Amino acid sequence: MSEFDDNPFVDPVDVNPFKDPSVVEVTSTAMDGIQEYNPFSASGLEKYNETTIPISDGSSQPAVLQPSSEPSPQATAAAAQAELLKQQEELEKKAAELERKEQALKNRGVSMGPENNWPPLPKFFPIKPCFYQDFNEEIPVEYQRVCKMMYYLWMYHCITLFLNILACLAHFTVDASHGVDFGLAILWFILFSPAAFVCWYRPVYKAFKSDSSFNFFFFFFIFSFQVIVYIIQSVGIPYWGNSGWIYSISVIGTNLAVAVFMMVVAGFFTVSAVLSVILLKTVHGKYRRTGASFQKAQQEFSHGVVSNQTFQSAASSAASAAAQNAFQSN
Repeated sequence: MSEFDDNPFVDPVDVNPFKDPSVVEVTSTAMDGIQEYNPFSASGLEKYNETTIPISDGSSQPAVLQPSSEPSPQATAAAAQAELLKQQEELEKKAAELERKEQALKNRGVSMGPENNWPPLPKFFPIKPCFYQDFNEEIPVEYQRVCKMMYYLWMYHCITLFLNILACLAHFTVDASHGVDFGLAILWFILFSPAAFVCWYRPVYKAFKSDSSFNFFFFFFIFSFQVIVYIIQSVGIPYWGNSGWIYSISVIGTNLAVAVFMMVVAGFFTVSAVLSVILLKTVHGKYRRTGASFQKAQQEFSHGVVSNQTFQSAASSAASAAAQNAFQSN
């Protein structure tokens, strides 16, 4: 019955793991070592003296705060203001210099555009070029060919007039009664060479350059008369100063060599008339593609007249004179 009197919820063997002999020995030894260790004793210091890191001399100095190198906001603002004032002074100096140069150019009558390059005269020549022309720079690519052809026609025109002088001179040497033809031939060369350049070549050049309707209409008006003049010169009416076909044929009975030379000049006049008709039609075809019109020509003409300085000064003078007369009459 004693076996049944025992408590079934109690372990039959009360085992304490901390009372094990091996555990008790280890714990007792560790506690003894800890109790005997004194880190401040001489033996402890000697034991750990080799691993002690000495303090350097530089570390003994007290820490000093370095002063900040960044400028204050007031100093930055003052420096920026001084820089702005300096830049403003430089700009004012440059503006004054540019104004002085511009005024000097105006006083000398020199334009701000490119320097004139036509006619191509030598540097030492007293007469300077009067016009500027550059086909590659000023004329669009699609109009450069026809514009150059007009320029070559003008050069051919001048050569023909010069040959006409020689033909009339040759006839004058064999027949003194035709001295008037020689004189008129010289007059036509002196008059028509520059007049053709100014009156119909430059207008067509400027028309292609700036797509100007006014210059186109001016060219058509003048060049139509030029075509008529070429036809008259090729016909060669005697005593008109033109070595044309009628005039040259009439000289065959007088001097055959002179007549042949005059016929060559008559052929030059004929070629000029034919080329002028062809180029007139060519320019007209180009003109129709540019979108120019008579209304645009009128607008350009009115704008050019109103903005012209000479016209403005004349109009102001007339207005002031009219106002003075009205004031005096009252």
